[in-house]
Amino acid sequence: MSTVLVCSDLDRTIIYSAAAMGLSGPDAALPRVLCVEFYGGAPLSYMTETAARTLEELARAAVLVPTTTRTPEQYARVHLLPEPPAYAICANGGHLLVGGVDDGDWAAAVRGRLAEQAAPLAEITAYLAGTGDGFVLKRRTAAGLFAYNVVDRASLPDGWLADLSGWCAERGWRTSLQGRKVYCLPGGLTKAAAAAEVAARTGAAATLAAGDSLLDIELLEAATCALRPAHGELHDAGWTSPRTAVTAASGIAAGEEIVARLLALAEDLSAVPAPR
Repeated sequence: MSTVLVCSDLDRTIIYSAAAMGLSGPDAALPRVLCVEFYGGAPLSYMTETAARTLEELARAAVLVPTTTRTPEQYARVHLLPEPPAYAICANGGHLLVGGVDDGDWAAAVRGRLAEQAAPLAEITAYLAGTGDGFVLKRRTAAGLFAYNVVDRASLPDGWLADLSGWCAERGWRTSLQGRKVYCLPGGLTKAAAAAEVAARTGAAATLAAGDSLLDIELLEAATCALRPAHGELHDAGWTSPRTAVTAASGIAAGEEIVARLLALAEDLSAVPAPR
């Protein structure tokens, strides 16, 4: 049987904070949910119980690779399965975990490549430190690779994000607004590159992918077949591609739908739709 690789983003794709669940209707009709992440001793991220059971089936049917912009430390808080997946992609492709251990050679190669392609992180953080008074709540760097600001979205000035995006683009960087976080990442730091490395190591015959943000575009475009939820940054932008389908549901129900559709495709690649 051919090996199928499944690379899925986490936040707002298959796991959801309470604020992002998007549940509505009578309380008695709402689904049971399972907490898959704690932070500071408090529950933070969830899946429906149905999605969690389906994900276990998916992990048996394919090589499941959580693929996230989270740092390895942030990813370690998430417990998707009884046993951790053999591979995980963190820091938007900057770290590749193998058996839960960071692949140092991969991390070093990524940093070497980025140093040749984009302005240094220090230049970006210096610029960010000089902007955002009144609406930037926190300024952070991640894995020594990229920066993000936690913002009050309701107070974002018109044109601020567009101006930041233009400034970053001139220096080989890009931006992404996800929830309350504005990310600034080197253009060459992609999930797709790390996914291609895992595909080569596993001999995968096909790659399935899912994601909701601009940072997932390369991953979705490179996949044999991909899914995105009917919410999030890509949905707001109206983005699609010939091999990317959109869920019927939104919120945590979209996460359940994504996992079910990925399982169906992993079990029967003949069901992969032809490019439109």
